[in-house]
Amino acid sequence: MQTIDGDFLAKSVIVASGGEHRKLGVPGEEEYNARGVSFCAVCDGAFFRNQVVAVIGGGDAAMDEGLYLTRLVKQVIVIHRRDQLRASPVLQERALATPNMSFVWDTLVDEILGDENQVTAVRVHNVRTGESQVLDVSGVFIYIGFDPANSTLDGMLEQDQFGYVRVNDMMETNVPGIFVAGDLRVNSLRQLVSAAGDGCVAGLAAYKYVTEEFKGEEDEALSALSSMPGS
Repeated sequence: MQTIDGDFLAKSVIVASGGEHRKLGVPGEEEYNARGVSFCAVCDGAFFRNQVVAVIGGGDAAMDEGLYLTRLVKQVIVIHRRDQLRASPVLQERALATPNMSFVWDTLVDEILGDENQVTAVRVHNVRTGESQVLDVSGVFIYIGFDPANSTLDGMLEQDQFGYVRVNDMMETNVPGIFVAGDLRVNSLRQLVSAAGDGCVAGLAAYKYVTEEFKGEEDEALSALSSMPGS
């Protein structure tokens, strides 16, 4: 295994490189990260109780997290670049029927605004009319995609169409001795507690793999050591 700290030889490897949320790439996004800009409603939603927040996106993640926020905040404003949602029909039906969830269609975010402490608004424009407006919000939750950090794998492990690594219940990949845990694997919940659980499972599975697959080598090494003079 090659790393920035040198090359290492191992009988088993656990890959937990995670992934990264896609960014809007607009002014204010980085500046107000963790000061109103969030990528996790479950993590940060409680900070915005009884306030107005924006959810950017129209897929399953945006609707699922947005619906969670409706139980905490005063209003959720969904900003979507298209004129209809991409989420599953069930989530769409729930979202459109939720009283404190409103929708701004055909719209892109141009800038996230705020004061010296936190987010105060977003500047947006309609892609059809070009009309610009400022929406007063206390938080911005961004759900426009998530990319697994799989570039170092170089296609050596079996992945789904989105680049997530396929594993079984023991975090085993299609290559013996290589295990994957956390956001990089298929069906990850993208939560710290679930990633920690994956790591525990992968660690125990890797230990079992090494002790069982290379038991003979260990026995031979111990036997050779014990037969050395003075042992």
